[in-house]
Amino acid sequence: MVDARPRAPPPSPQILLGIDYGLRRVGVAAGDTLTCRARPLPAIPAHDGVPDWAQLDRLCKDIGPARVVVGCPYHIDGSEGDWTKRVRNFAADLGRRWSLPVSLVDERFTSQDAKTELRNARASGVRSKRVVRAAIDSGAAALILERWMSGEGEDR
Repeated sequence: MVDARPRAPPPSPQILLGIDYGLRRVGVAAGDTLTCRARPLPAIPAHDGVPDWAQLDRLCKDIGPARVVVGCPYHIDGSEGDWTKRVRNFAADLGRRWSLPVSLVDERFTSQDAKTELRNARASGVRSKRVVRAAIDSGAAALILERWMSGEGEDR
């Protein structure tokens, strides 16, 4: 039997902004729901966890994301710590500041995975620049964003 009811159109692709929040830098990445891929962007400086808001605001305006995805740190056993609360507060601030939905994704091991990817790219000759912390932070932001696109995380 054929179902003659019309189907809802597929959701249109959306641009997303991924963030790896840190004390010295905010790693950032852009991605889209069409390809489900993310690319690292230059990290934004922060001072004691306070990001350069002017740069972050410009980035948000330039990219025009439909959603922001922030990496949320958990302990190895999955429990929350002091830093988790700080990241949740930062994510809530972003949502209010930009009037956008914000999702949180477990960021465990994203920095280590990004570092490994960057080192492997350099060893293979794909990347000529040395691996620096800012590149690792933005690489982690890309992994965080890709995790969300694969179905992980929580929405706020």
